[in-house]
Amino acid sequence: MARSARTKLGSPGLPRVLAVLGAAAGLALSLSFPAQASTVQSGPRAQAPAASTHLTVRCGTEAPAPPIQCPDVYDPETTYGHYVGHDEPGVWDYSSVPGSGNRARWTLHVPTDPPPNPVPGAASYSFEQHIAFWFGMSLCATQSYPEQTSTCKPDSDSNIVDPKVSPDHPGSAYLELQFYPPGYTLMPSGISCSATKWCAAVNIWSFYQNPVTGQNLNTACQSQVGGVELDNYAFVTLDGKPTGPPDPLHSTEASFTPDSDVLFMNQGDTVGVTVQDSHAGLHIGLSDQTSHQTGTMTASAANGFAQMNFAPDPSTQCTSTPYTFRPEYSTSSIQTRTTWTAFPYNVAWSDETGHFQLCSQVTGRHCTGLEGLPGHQEPADEDDTGCSAPSQASLDKVGGCTGENDGFDGTSYQDDWPNGQPSRPTPIEFSGPLTGAHFTVNYQRTALAAPMPFNEHNQPCDTVARTGCTNPPITDDGTPAAFYPYFYTTRINGCTWGEGTDVPGLTVRDFGKTQQYGTYVRGVYYTGLNGTATEESNVFMRTYPDNLCRARPAPSGG
Repeated sequence: MARSARTKLGSPGLPRVLAVLGAAAGLALSLSFPAQASTVQSGPRAQAPAASTHLTVRCGTEAPAPPIQCPDVYDPETTYGHYVGHDEPGVWDYSSVPGSGNRARWTLHVPTDPPPNPVPGAASYSFEQHIAFWFGMSLCATQSYPEQTSTCKPDSDSNIVDPKVSPDHPGSAYLELQFYPPGYTLMPSGISCSATKWCAAVNIWSFYQNPVTGQNLNTACQSQVGGVELDNYAFVTLDGKPTGPPDPLHSTEASFTPDSDVLFMNQGDTVGVTVQDSHAGLHIGLSDQTSHQTGTMTASAANGFAQMNFAPDPSTQCTSTPYTFRPEYSTSSIQTRTTWTAFPYNVAWSDETGHFQLCSQVTGRHCTGLEGLPGHQEPADEDDTGCSAPSQASLDKVGGCTGENDGFDGTSYQDDWPNGQPSRPTPIEFSGPLTGAHFTVNYQRTALAAPMPFNEHNQPCDTVARTGCTNPPITDDGTPAAFYPYFYTTRINGCTWGEGTDVPGLTVRDFGKTQQYGTYVRGVYYTGLNGTATEESNVFMRTYPDNLCRARPAPSGG
């Protein structure tokens, strides 16, 4: 179903959540990287009996827990019966160099938060700006959307099939290597791994839907595993073994609970991030150059990763098959995308922003007091969900809500981002990716994207006709958002990206601030019933003719 002037059905902005089923500090970045693990891990470590409670991610539903973010599907109204979406501006990288679609390395400088301050608005924290951020890549997944073929050749551009031409695209999944900010409510029911440290988890998202016939994974199985958009979830760990079963049919509380084997990163650490294919499957490596610790995760059958077996109604089958995920493409472009996600990315960095609103009083999981910063408060409204009282925070004792901020008036949409002031965090700083046999080759072009059209369902925004969508977005008070984050470059290690607002002495180029996102993306088609295709423009995107921020290759040994 094409979305035109989207209308929210039911509760607005229902967040993606965990549900219990059945129950500018600019440092020169000098990196070296560990050798890739050469052995297949033996699977999840043994868990205590209490860890056996089934826990899974339920995309598109509201439940009494903060969200683990799911990728937006291109047609949420058909999938969920109502609009589901969230904000995630990003830096996407394109290259025709073979291997650029399956082998990438970034350098990340993890933000540092200011000291705790219990006065709402007196300080800002990373979790107020982003519930997570991630590095991504398209993957083969033979049981996933569009369910038209049972094969997918890894690392191959032979998988490029434009839905405008044919619905017979190989099945796809999408990797989000999510990083979680410290200081707020703790996992598994919260959004932070630690009061003071960052951690990261592999999220591999599959979508169990046949768009040609309109069939989904059967309803009996959906009720067991949490729907049709499902996640293989595993923390990046010191020994490369998941804390619990990753796949959605067998995942438990242990899968989502960080233990002592999880790689914890101190605030301010410099981390090498490697995503690549290997003989054992998709391999993730994090090399913390500050603590000299490394963490890995291989998305292999041996580590407990699996696909659900696609069986639509009237079947009640609910089974999974162990599966080793691998990258889908050889190169990276707008053609090498996962064809069910709302946004046409492959090799990408993206920010899960727009997920925090201050709240003066919390009852249950809802804000029953005032929302907003002191001096700019108003009665809480219907998008103030997934709320926590100050006492529930692990370090930074502020009351707030982490549901989707449909009204574009939360902390992410105020000019409260890192700007060099001590009451604000330092910015996320990340390099562009490098590819090639020794990670010395820069990508050729940069695209800057913001999903404002997809998210602006509170106004007459038509993503098919490409009319009525605005930059900046419109708030629930009918006025333009006070602020929208943008990307800028720095001279750190030659060139590094930052996000938010300009930082004096750090920002070099900001590409016109929010004008950097350009206009409606064109030429992106999605498959509908009977194989018909519809062009949708779900993002504002500008693809630049060159690489805007060339990374400096790591020294020998990287």
